[in-house]
This record gives sequence, structure tokens and C-alpha cells, in this order.
Amino acid sequence: MAGHVTSSAYGLHRVVEPAGVLPQQAWRLSSDPRLSPDEVLVDVSRLNLDAASYRQLREQHGSPEAVRRAVLEIVETRGKMHNPVTGSGGMLLGTVREVGPESPLGLRVGDRIATLVSLTLTPLRIEDGLADWSGEGEQVPCRGTAVLFGRSIAATLPADLPEELALSVLDVCGAPALTDRVVRSAGPAPSVLVLGGGGKSGSLSLAAARRAGAERLVALVPTEREADDVLSAGLADEVVIADARDPLAVADAVGTPVDVTVVCVDVPGCEHGAVLATADGGTIVFFSMATSFPAAALGAEGLAADVRMLIGNGYVPGHAEFAIDLIRSEPGVRELFERRERHTSRT
Repeated sequence: MAGHVTSSAYGLHRVVEPAGVLPQQAWRLSSDPRLSPDEVLVDVSRLNLDAASYRQLREQHGSPEAVRRAVLEIVETRGKMHNPVTGSGGMLLGTVREVGPESPLGLRVGDRIATLVSLTLTPLRIEDGLADWSGEGEQVPCRGTAVLFGRSIAATLPADLPEELALSVLDVCGAPALTDRVVRSAGPAPSVLVLGGGGKSGSLSLAAARRAGAERLVALVPTEREADDVLSAGLADEVVIADARDPLAVADAVGTPVDVTVVCVDVPGCEHGAVLATADGGTIVFFSMATSFPAAALGAEGLAADVRMLIGNGYVPGHAEFAIDLIRSEPGVRELFERRERHTSRT
């Protein structure tokens, strides 16, 4: 693309349609591997689909082969992995092939990196038809190219962690970092609830809340198996089982409302339960891409709930380093991640 258009650090020059919007809002991007001066070209080896997107694709398309075809069609049609139903994407792992002379990202040719910006705004080209992916699991081995802009974010993979584990952690690294910030600002020894405490972002958020000084730490999970996993990892004081989509069941299971609720559930319909479980004057952090923000706002209004609601935008300064430190220093969290990977590989 170099020499054809004026480059933009925000990637505006990659927008094919509609004109005048940022890459995340665009229906289609150009994934042309020719670079503008401030761009970086990455040889992609693995995608990590976000949990809400993968769940929706699996429920809509049924068979793994149909899911594989659906992901390939989205990328071919849109020039990026941007699920048109959930509006979400994920992130990727790869090796830097080329660095534009004006790139500010500090990356070098040959660096193994994980992108810390969404696939919904990352120009992506798949070159192997996803031939090595069965359609099962959120991690998608592939061959292709991706383009990073001047304002993109990427992390060099740590040498002491398996790549698949590092990718899973970095995929959700914004959640524990913001949880840490919110819990520390909530006053001395706050109570914290994590909806979806057995998942990737949920388990990291539990560990972050504990480190930040939470006195009462509650994990809500949907099954006995997840409850056993969280208990054995020592990540929560209380583990309760309930359907996060059932507001009264959530409120009954949690009991005394908490000061901070962190929503890490990958299914829609969990907004009202989070509101009911949070004390007046408390804070709710929504990390799930399945969240309906109108439902959250109007639900709180209808329940006369005086709660502050935050959108977890996935970026907090130092979030990658914070999450990697948690996985290194908290054996229970690492075991949950590795157990999840083993379970995924068997299904």
C-alpha cells in the first residue's frame, strides 16, 4: 500500500468501506501486505478467538467444520476477524516479517509477538484455508499475514512460558489489570464478586483482586466441575454455583451484596444479576463482549440501583506484564489455564 495512500497511525487508510470510520467500525479492511511507512507486517501462526465469538459461532453453525468455514468466510469477506453477530474478534500470535521505517512500536524482524489489539481492527489475510484447524477450540492454528498500525499494541512473547499459554493469558490481560485498579480504589478490604470465575479472565481477575486487598472474594461459576477447579486453586473464599443469566439466582447465591462485581461471563443476559449482587455505591466492571450495555444501564435504573458501571476496554498501561506476572507467581491460576487447555484439546 505504500505510496498509494496517506498513512494514518489509526489505520484509516486501510478502511475499504464505509469511508470515514475507524478500522474497528469498518465493514471491510484492506489486508494488502504492502506496508505504509509506520506499519508492521506479521506472519500469523495462531489466532485466539474471543470466548463470546467462538461460543456464538459454535451455537449457530453446529459442526466444527461449519465453524471453520464460517471463520474463514468472515476473514475473506471483511479483511479481518470481526464476528458480525457479537461484534468481537480476539487476537493473534505471529512473527514480525517486516517493520516500516517510521513504525513507533519498537518491534524487530523475527520477534515472536502477541497482538494486544482486537482482531476486529487488525487487517488479516488467511493463506492456508485454516487447513490445520478442526473448528474446535478458541485457538486457531493458521498461516497468513496481519498488519499493525502506528497506534497498535503488541507484546513480545515471554521465553519461559509455552506460546499457547502466553497467548491465552495475553488475550485477557486487560481484565486483571483493571480489576486491580478498581479494587484498590474501592476502599480498605472490599468485597469482590467475579461472575465466571472459572474462566481465563475470571481466574486472573480473582488473583488480581486478592493481590489488591479484597477481604471477601466470591467466584460464581455454572458447574460443580468449575467450582472444584476454583476451590482447589485457592482463588476464592467462597465459590457459588448459579446461572449468571438468572438475576434472582445470582443474588441468592451471593447473599450479602459486594462492593465490586467483575463480569467475565461469555454469554448474554448477565447484566441484571450483576446489578442485584452489587451494593449501592459499588462498582460493576463488564469485561464480557456478550454484555448488552443498554440492558445494564436500563436494568440498573429500573432496579433503582446506585452503582457505577465500567466498560473493560482491554487496555490498561502495563496490563501484559501484570497478567504474565500473575501466571508466573500464582500456581493455582496457571493450573486452571493448563487444565482448560487440556480439556479443550480432548473435545
